[in-house]
Amino acid sequence: MAILSLALKSLLNRRATALLTLASIALSVALLVGVERLRTETRASFASTISGTDLIVGARSGPVQLLLYSVFRIGNATNNISWESYQDLAAQPRVAWTVPLSLGDSHRGFRVLGTMDAYLEHYRYGRDQPLAVAQGAWLDDLFDAVLGAEVAEQLGYEVGEQITIAHGAGDVAFARHDDKPFRVAGILARTGTPVDRTVHVSLNAIEAVHVGWRGGAPTPGIEVSAERVRAMDLTPEAITAVLVGLDSRIATFGVQRWVNDYPQEPLLAILPGVALAELWSLLGVAENALLVVSACVVLVGLIGMVTALLIGLNERRREMAILRSVGARPAQVMALIVGEATFLTLLGVTAGVGLLYLLLAAAQPVLASELGLFIAIGAPSLREWLLLAAVLSAGVLAGVLPGWRAYRMSLTDGLSIRV
Repeated sequence: MAILSLALKSLLNRRATALLTLASIALSVALLVGVERLRTETRASFASTISGTDLIVGARSGPVQLLLYSVFRIGNATNNISWESYQDLAAQPRVAWTVPLSLGDSHRGFRVLGTMDAYLEHYRYGRDQPLAVAQGAWLDDLFDAVLGAEVAEQLGYEVGEQITIAHGAGDVAFARHDDKPFRVAGILARTGTPVDRTVHVSLNAIEAVHVGWRGGAPTPGIEVSAERVRAMDLTPEAITAVLVGLDSRIATFGVQRWVNDYPQEPLLAILPGVALAELWSLLGVAENALLVVSACVVLVGLIGMVTALLIGLNERRREMAILRSVGARPAQVMALIVGEATFLTLLGVTAGVGLLYLLLAAAQPVLASELGLFIAIGAPSLREWLLLAAVLSAGVLAGVLPGWRAYRMSLTDGLSIRV
């Protein structure tokens, strides 16, 4: 304890250098643990993009591809599902509810999703959180549209405004459905999921805007007004994918097998959680790279501490010699230097964690409102404790080199006058 007390007093005597070293370690620790916390919470948010859905059914392709276009609105389906196949699926005795999805159109860079009222009722995200209409109302009229929070914010739309959608992902003049504009009926509350970047319309509306179209373009000479369309049978011919809820989790694999063996057309049923885990594994390289960069920053901070201690030893030769002359053993001199390194690292780790929590408290509302990402402010996880323990151990080991050099200093070398 005497050595540790002496190490603390020695650091206080060199407080300017000690504070700079401490700040370097604190910042690097805050970055390391912050990246780990962000990685963990992002993964949790990523995994909770959709919850409460037992199966996602689409045309046969790959599980990740089906997940990307049906949930994340990335890419396009290789094929569609016929309406008859969807009805067969919905009629299965173990199927409790279904949400049909129709994709393919867009509005100024945002995907347009055709769906039914069941979407608002059954779609869940996060910890089984339902969708909520923040302004206006859900789809009521044929040409109503409900916007995700990010769509409304970025494009500056309000309830009651008119918008037009375009065929396909591009927004070119010849592909727009200008003759059938939509009215913004409502704006959804922010969810932090792809729902925020989606324009929602009804399945019947998707059929309505494509009346008179063939091969992705309007048929020359055929114009069907919005009023005439309302009187037509707008039952969809095909949809893109289906979200499926079952009456029991036990039925999941049975219904999945029925879908995958469906004889009328090639279909694929995936479990969202399994597909999300597969997708995240593809992104694991990026998160590991971030963690490695953070670890390198910590290493640089520790190297800076070692450098400061080594440089300081040349100025402290007489101090070491006086300690030896009053009875301090060589091992105690080494323990003094290692103790200083330990103190600096411990204080740096503590300050780094404190700084991280302050930053999280300040950034949490912004991240939640702007990105829909909620970063929990709680006790460090087991992995974070292990990272902090690793940094502290590395700091103690970093003090061994300057400590060993102090150990080797001789009393004569310390007291002699160098010319």
